[in-house]
Amino acid sequence: MSGHSKWSTIKRKKEKTDGQRAKVFTKIGREIAVAVRAGGPDPNGNSKLKDVIAKAKSNNVPNDNIERIIKKAAGEGNANEYEEIVYEGYGPNGIAVIVETLTDNRNRTAADVRHYFDKYGGNMGQSGSVMFMFNRQGIILIEKDGVDEDKLMEAALEAGAVDFLTDDDIFDVRTEPNDLGAIRDDLEAAGYKYVSAEVEYVPTTYTALTDPDDIKNMGKMLEMFEENDDVQDVWHNWENEDDYE
Repeated sequence: MSGHSKWSTIKRKKEKTDGQRAKVFTKIGREIAVAVRAGGPDPNGNSKLKDVIAKAKSNNVPNDNIERIIKKAAGEGNANEYEEIVYEGYGPNGIAVIVETLTDNRNRTAADVRHYFDKYGGNMGQSGSVMFMFNRQGIILIEKDGVDEDKLMEAALEAGAVDFLTDDDIFDVRTEPNDLGAIRDDLEAAGYKYVSAEVEYVPTTYTALTDPDDIKNMGKMLEMFEENDDVQDVWHNWENEDDYE
């Protein structure tokens, strides 16, 4: 069960059209720009930027794009100022949802997020309304194909991982949030290629949907969040996300 929600999302993203991939590039570009303005353009001295660059590369953002965004962000004086805002709420039948955003217009973003919740049978909650149902963890996902489980587990635990899980066709390395970057770099140096390495909101319990309308509405709600340029990530405790096609 662990990590399956994120892996399902990654597999869907692999099948996205060029237009949808461009939207993913745009969102990651915004994260890079925010990281540069907060800590400077050198990833060696800016751990947040280093993490976002790793995320960009795992999403196949070209190196030229990354370098261009960094230079632009470092040189701009009157650029849009983005702020991070996290929204919480419920999907159909009480599915807990956390929405991470980067926005230059909090009124627009709040209205959009509320609209998506309302339109698909959910409701936006107050701060803290669902956060207690999640733990913050670093998660490194590595595809099983050609990877020796025992060797990877040993390397991960030696690097400082707190847990090692398997799920379908993926290995799931868990870390403390602040240790993610160092452990990711150690595993990469050891020759392991990851498909995702991010700090995530991990549900403590999952909820399954059985009503076809609830499944459809929850899937549509997630699609609307993913399509919104201000939304960076969406976390939820929907157990049977794969039932939505």
